[in-house]
Amino acid sequence: MNNKITVFLPYNGEEHTKRTVNSLYGTGVVEKIYLTVTQPGLAALPNTELLSVDSVRSSQGIKRIVGAAQSEWFIYVKEDTIIEPGQFGFERMLYVGSSTKAGMVYSDYYEIKEGVSAPHPVIEYQQGSLRDDFNFGYLMLFNTAIAKKALENTAGEDFSFAGFYSLRLAVSRFAELVRIGEYLYSSIESDTRRSGEKIFDYVDPRNRAVQIEMEAACTAHLKKIGAFLSPDQFKGIDFTDSDFEFTASVIIPVRNRVSTIADAVASVLKQKTDFPFNLIVVDNHSTDGTSEKIKEFAGDKRLIHLVPKRNDLGIGGCWNLGVHHEKCGMFAVQLDSDDLYSDENTLQTIVDTFKKEKCAMVIGTYQMTNFDLQEIPPGIIDHKEWTDDNGPNNALRINGLGAPRAFYTPVLREIKIPNVSYGEDYGVGLAISRQYKIGRIYHPVYLCRRWEGNSDSALSVQQTNAHNFYKDKLRTFELKARLNL
Repeated sequence: MNNKITVFLPYNGEEHTKRTVNSLYGTGVVEKIYLTVTQPGLAALPNTELLSVDSVRSSQGIKRIVGAAQSEWFIYVKEDTIIEPGQFGFERMLYVGSSTKAGMVYSDYYEIKEGVSAPHPVIEYQQGSLRDDFNFGYLMLFNTAIAKKALENTAGEDFSFAGFYSLRLAVSRFAELVRIGEYLYSSIESDTRRSGEKIFDYVDPRNRAVQIEMEAACTAHLKKIGAFLSPDQFKGIDFTDSDFEFTASVIIPVRNRVSTIADAVASVLKQKTDFPFNLIVVDNHSTDGTSEKIKEFAGDKRLIHLVPKRNDLGIGGCWNLGVHHEKCGMFAVQLDSDDLYSDENTLQTIVDTFKKEKCAMVIGTYQMTNFDLQEIPPGIIDHKEWTDDNGPNNALRINGLGAPRAFYTPVLREIKIPNVSYGEDYGVGLAISRQYKIGRIYHPVYLCRRWEGNSDSALSVQQTNAHNFYKDKLRTFELKARLNL
């Protein structure tokens, strides 16, 4: 085995790059270091060579990097930061890569924040790991021959932002992307925002140009592996079922939300519609006074207050309880216990959309607010990444489908909702999008509160990984189902 590696290291003239270069050569397995530069006038550091690129993420930049690699393996570093290889870390990556015939190898790492080192595990790559924000860490070891073959398979693609994303999707078409669950290097963490601040990056209007390219790269990948869905495959629904007493039911699963549940319930009961509706609150054994708050509305006969007999239900299980209740309406409409509808016309707008679009699911637009309902960034989330012609394909790349979500009850009863408390709605949406049209509302009908009580406001690395792994697993299930169509 050739135990020499070429490294491509972003360089902006910062002093810390000298330290990284010395550390890399100190491993004894690095043969050559290219400093990838995007600005003129920088001088090469000792024992390095400059490689001018427009970006380390563009198609042209990736072609320059892969084209310059002459060793059997090369390391791609995604951004200008300190890299400190661990003891025999690179040798370990080479050994695993060669033994498994991997196309790419990545590993867990230590992140350094304010001088303190902490373990940062990453997760296994799956067939459905199509998120463009999948975290491989700061450096990846590529098999050069496979990377060059993958680039040939992306002929015609020219991205300013999605070049690396396109490459790693292409590599996955030829070989495995292998994770080593060992901490093989250290790096300084650059994005120190809390988890609740990161999760909306993909719908931030400021990132729209990036998202359009990522969608194009993912769509091309789905076509090449045979998982692309054409719009003419979708079924329309004729809503002639007359067995429902109510046209719509709003379902609120809740546990210990005493400070927000009254607002949520009130926003439903004030809805004005030309059809009968009710509200099913599934109170999952609250202990903080939430149950008593709900009982304050008991005088309104439209309210059904359910307490599960079971003690093993997550949010999805509570949804199942509401959906399969005999009083559930033809359309089951979501409302989180933290949130509320933006005005008294939300429910009418949703039902009108079902009938107009003849769809099995409707997804709205929401406005981000703080606890006091004042708008906060990124503001209005309209999920413009969903289009009628490509939404079901792009759904495999993005991390959510929007809110509020509403479902044609017979379809939802057939699919069943996963009994989990994260990603359950996303999994159902993917399954529906494989067969049925999904309708969209592009003006705000929902207020989404962000506050310290949100379940995803400040997750640990381990919790974030668990969530991401589960959603990737849902994508894997769905991708395989589409491949079997």
